[in-house]
Amino acid sequence: MADARPGRLDQPKTGGRLSLEIDPDAFGRFAEAIARFMGTGRFLFWQSMMIVVWITLNVLPFVFHWDHYPFILLNLMFSVQAAYAAPLILLAQNRQADRDRANLQEDRNRAERTTADTEFVARELAALRVAIGEVATRDYLRAEIDRLRSELAPMVSAQVAGAPSGGRGNTPMTTSVTKPGS
Repeated sequence: MADARPGRLDQPKTGGRLSLEIDPDAFGRFAEAIARFMGTGRFLFWQSMMIVVWITLNVLPFVFHWDHYPFILLNLMFSVQAAYAAPLILLAQNRQADRDRANLQEDRNRAERTTADTEFVARELAALRVAIGEVATRDYLRAEIDRLRSELAPMVSAQVAGAPSGGRGNTPMTTSVTKPGS
């Protein structure tokens, strides 16, 4: 942008102006407070009471009437109120929409993390199931020991019964097979 020289009408003046700095967040909080208050029953009650008192005082005889029957001043006050209320309410709605957008993004991120965690746990659980399927369980080991015992019992008893008493000076081997719990 070319330098702004005095007397140039095609460029805005820079500097030297009184500038008013307004904190957008503070003004937004103020707008939300006003919008929140205007949406309450308390506001509607007091506004209705003000209208009743206004009209009553301007209709009663023997009282100074500052706003005669068509109540133009009252209508002007409502117009001013509406002119200020609508932008304040829109500003409050925009701020709420921004908060909702931020919350929605946070919820999406949390849902993605939860989905990833759930998928990881499901994969780990499937791996454990496969690993358990390959590991000998207690019941399987008991069944195998019982089967081997039943196969070896006749051989041991035959060996004990038919063992030679003499030999190389060895004493006969005696083995007893007992089941657990007997």
